[in-house]
Amino acid sequence: MSENKIFKPVVDEHYVRPQVAWEKMKAAQRALQTVYIYGITGTGKTTFVADFLKRKQYHYIDLADTGIVEITGMVQEQLDIQMICVIDNLQLLETQEDRSVCAQLIEKLSGRKDIWLILISRAPMPKWLKTIYVKYLFVIIGEEELCLAEKEQEQYLEKWELSPTKAAFDRIWELGHGNPLFLRIVAMRFWDIPEAEAVKNKEDAELCAIEEARKDLWDYVEAHVYDQWSVELQEFLEAVCVVEQFDLQMAQQITKKKEAGKLIQQAQEAGNFVKEISRGEHSVYELRAPMKYSMRRRLSAKYSQDYILELYYSAGNSYEIEGNVPEALKMYEMCHNEEGISRILIENTRRNPASGDYFELKRYYLALPEEKIKESVELMTGMSMLQSMLLNEEESERWYQELLAYAKERTGGQKRAAETKLLYLDIALPHRGIIQMTDLLKKAGTLLVERKTVLPEFSVTSNLPSMMNGGKDFCEWSRKDKELVRTLGKVLSLVLGKYGKGLVNLALAESYFEKGEDDYEVASLAGNGRMQAEGGGKTEQVFVAVGILVQLSVLNNHMDGAVDMLESFRQVAEQEAPKLLPNIRAMSVRLDLYKERSSEACQWLEEAPDEDVEFNGMERFRYLTKVRVYLTLGRKEKALLLLNKMKYYADKMHRTYIKIEVMILEAITMYRMEKEGWQDILQEAVARAEDYHFVRILTREGSALWELLKAGTVTWQDQAFKKQVILECKQMAGFYPAYMKEKPEGNVILSDKALKILRLQSEGLSVEQIAQQLGLSKAGVKYYNQETYKKLGVNNKAAAVTEARNRRLL
Repeated sequence: MSENKIFKPVVDEHYVRPQVAWEKMKAAQRALQTVYIYGITGTGKTTFVADFLKRKQYHYIDLADTGIVEITGMVQEQLDIQMICVIDNLQLLETQEDRSVCAQLIEKLSGRKDIWLILISRAPMPKWLKTIYVKYLFVIIGEEELCLAEKEQEQYLEKWELSPTKAAFDRIWELGHGNPLFLRIVAMRFWDIPEAEAVKNKEDAELCAIEEARKDLWDYVEAHVYDQWSVELQEFLEAVCVVEQFDLQMAQQITKKKEAGKLIQQAQEAGNFVKEISRGEHSVYELRAPMKYSMRRRLSAKYSQDYILELYYSAGNSYEIEGNVPEALKMYEMCHNEEGISRILIENTRRNPASGDYFELKRYYLALPEEKIKESVELMTGMSMLQSMLLNEEESERWYQELLAYAKERTGGQKRAAETKLLYLDIALPHRGIIQMTDLLKKAGTLLVERKTVLPEFSVTSNLPSMMNGGKDFCEWSRKDKELVRTLGKVLSLVLGKYGKGLVNLALAESYFEKGEDDYEVASLAGNGRMQAEGGGKTEQVFVAVGILVQLSVLNNHMDGAVDMLESFRQVAEQEAPKLLPNIRAMSVRLDLYKERSSEACQWLEEAPDEDVEFNGMERFRYLTKVRVYLTLGRKEKALLLLNKMKYYADKMHRTYIKIEVMILEAITMYRMEKEGWQDILQEAVARAEDYHFVRILTREGSALWELLKAGTVTWQDQAFKKQVILECKQMAGFYPAYMKEKPEGNVILSDKALKILRLQSEGLSVEQIAQQLGLSKAGVKYYNQETYKKLGVNNKAAAVTEARNRRLL
């Protein structure tokens, strides 16, 4: 454009205004605040501005057509009266000189009271503008606000006279999240569907059209964006697209470019195609989905297979160095590097099941040829352990026998290595329980003292807040806990290494706690054990101490202390033992159930492991937490199905504690379902708990179990045990009367107005925006919110939206 002019672009007849962005523009206009609008190609930045200003006169300046110096001169000449000024394509300013001149112009215009300045760019706020942004408080409208909400997507398609199937509508949303360009391409593709196909199988035809639209979007981006970039930048992005995320070091290793940091910055400034994710002081980067997929398509079309395989190998090597085993294996698999895969799998077998990735890597282990496994002591050990974890005892024992045969045939170092692994498996195999465990541990202790073996690290807790119910089930040992401490205490500390720090005190603390013994002694032992574990031991053992102390606080109605203690430990685990975090979160959910915070517990279900996809015994603590959440939601059938799986697991793995816990929860479930037989199951659970004098496995279920015990159907052998259980269970029911109280989904009725407000809240609208859209006062919206929160049993907007979704109201 050779001269500044009034510009009236044509707005698409199907255009739908993104309401959130529109409200922000209106607020900015009233205050004459400078607006900075950004988004990748296709988010409708210029069209949005044109629609907003369609009845107004304004200066439109496109940096793609005119140099910044020339524009500065024109602006100074022409903007003498009150005027709206739009400057588009700011991302094209590449030199320091041009950016400096533009910054001066923007600062001058932003400071004038008679000018409203609107800036448009493909990239987020650049560093060279941030000082002015802070000084004049720009209003920022990002691409998420430019994209349409689900309801607006529906309106857009209606303007095209389209009514897609639910599957197609959901797929459009999943891929585009309201991206205007993608929606337009989809609509055009839908109109191209032959009428006969649409009638025959509408859903399949629409889904195929959506996938074609996705490719069209990639083509558009490639034609209208990539070719504007330098060849070096294009080659860099083509190389890093092989991974989902990368940091600077990985980018350098994959691309072999020292100046990778400069290229990342260029990519960010050229358009919002590279997302930066801050993790403390460390940043990782991710290509936006459309670019990532189109770059991968480019990569396969432009380069030789050898070059592409080399990229995957470099990525795998980088992941391996940083310890990201699953991603390293994916990359090595992509480049068919069997040596890299074997190396990682062997290294993983040197870690115990809790710190390793056996279950996650099972596909790779099970794909190994038998002959290759038989060549390696580590792989035979790993296969025996993996098959046991998968509940395949026969296969586990078969690999144990293969290792035994290997040991008999070898001499010297190979024989000693195999015998060490055999002893390790004798102690650690999950399905063997604790048969002959005392003798095995004494044997191991003797060998260690005589320096005849070096044992691998054992998993004492399996990342659970328990040793009695951790790596193995040690309920039997609780019968003679003090005696075993005297005879085995030193041996255990020796054999278990760092896991032995604090073990004796913690084992006694947990045994005493479960048997309902003196709270002060339990707290003292747990506190001492924690300090020992913190002084050179394992964070996993600290979790056991925290678990005992948290439960003790709950039993004594000190919920705030329990929550604070668990949160403090979570922060420690985040740095020292991240594998504990899922179970720490699950324990926090159990506290939520006591506190009647069912919406938080429901939200957790979205991150909980899915037992219907595959059963993983390492997730047992989270599975039993899920059962409790299911019961709270009234999903009794789901609870019963999961309990059946847990019962099978408990029988296979000789898990006495879990078997009792499952029976208690099963009796509660069947009672609520009004099924016959709950009395027999409860009787067996109580009898087993009574046999070990386990009080807390019963009383921690509080009001949920008290309801069953009041029926008086249980026969007790030990009257002292009965008295303690009844008293404590009744007390827990009084402390936490709503614990696991059934709150069926969907039984809350909200008015149409309340649902509309909640729906708009879920789309990110503020109280003010909702009031304007629905013609209500802000006080009216807040009143509806408070009533909705009461009905849903929550106290904030996020929890209300989550609870409403869980109840299928949204």
